[in-house]
Formats: sequence, C-alpha cells, structure tokens
Amino acid sequence: MGPTVLIVIVVVLAVLVFGAIASYNRFVRQKNLIKDAWANIDTELRRRYDLIPNLVETVKGYASHERAVFENVTKARAMATAATGSPAEQAAAEGPFVAALRQLLAVAEAYPDLKANQNFLALQSELSNTEDRLQTSRRFYNANVRDYNQRVQSFPSMIIARTFGFKEEEFFEVDESLRGDAGVPKVDFGGAATSGAPATPSAPEAATPEPPVETEDDVPEPPPPPPPTS
Repeated sequence: MGPTVLIVIVVVLAVLVFGAIASYNRFVRQKNLIKDAWANIDTELRRRYDLIPNLVETVKGYASHERAVFENVTKARAMATAATGSPAEQAAAEGPFVAALRQLLAVAEAYPDLKANQNFLALQSELSNTEDRLQTSRRFYNANVRDYNQRVQSFPSMIIARTFGFKEEEFFEVDESLRGDAGVPKVDFGGAATSGAPATPSAPEAATPEPPVETEDDVPEPPPPPPPTS
C-alpha cells in the first residue's frame, strides 16, 4: 500500500470523524432548543392556570347558578396542572381544560354587566395575551421537534442518532376541534350574547318627548266671511 493510498484513507477517516462529531453536536444543540422551547410552553401554561381561579370567582359573582360549569373548569384545571409528563400527556390534559374554559367564557359572554367589570376586563386581556404567547411558543417548539425528528429519521444522521441514543421527540398538539379556528379559546366579548344564561336586562332610558311637528291639518281654517248686507 503506497503512501498516497494511506493519505487518502487518513483523510477519509478524518472527514468521517469530524462529520460524526459535527452531527452529534448538532443533535445536542437541537435537544437543548427543544428543552428550552418546552420550558416556554410550560411557563405560559402555568400562567394561564394561575388566571383561572380569579376568572371563575369573577364570573361566579354574576352567574352563581352555573355551578356545573365552575366545577368542570376547576376539575379540568387541576388535572391539567397535575399533568407533568410528556408533551403528549400534557396535550391530552389540555383538551378537557380548553373545552371547560370555552364553557366558562360562553357563560360570561351572556352578562353585559360582567363584561363591563374592570377586574374581568383585566383578566380577559391577560388571558388573551397568554393564549397568544402560548400559541407562539407551541409553534416554535413543534418546528424544532420537526427538524430534530427529520434528522433522527434521515441517513446518515440516523447512524449517529442510533449510536448515541437520540430518539424522536413528541409534538405538542391540542385537538383542532377544541382549539378552534384561531387556535385559542375565544376571549373577545364585543359581540352579542348567543349562549349561556339569559342576559340581565338593563333599565330602559327615559324617552325625551319631542316637540310636536305642525302639519297642514293642524293649522286652523279661517272663519267664513260675514253674509252680505242689503
């Protein structure tokens, strides 16, 4: 075996080794990105869970008879808060929670006085902002999981993945039928109430009498002319 062949072999081996190291380091970076992205999701989920007790108490002050709705929200929140396993397990617990939250918001939508309550408006705004951040975090997390899983499944990076135990990660997806068109529970109460308990009627405003409008029929006719004298 000549020196040229040895050099070629050494160069090929060096390329393979450096390529394997680069692939391994990329897997590590991707795993850390996924971990950080999931931490962002968890932060937003915990923030939303913390808003629910105050939201329930505020709505309860106007619709105390909706006991079943409040119990469903409280129970679903407790189950979602206790779900600390994989993203798939967390997503499974999110389904009933989002459905119960929708019921609570539907009840709140039927009470005009509640929708004008300053505490409720503040909770509504914070919940809406939290939902927006949560969906942004969810998309970022799922994008990183998708890129990582593609490398785990693709050749030749799959060799490094199998050698060092890099396995596919789970997506975080809540049922589309529960997330709705916008991907979050509806928290905009600007429209008219369409469901829930009947709205509390507000006192009608006193009507201001309008001045009468004169018409031709209202103008008195002139008296008839006196009879002619002889």
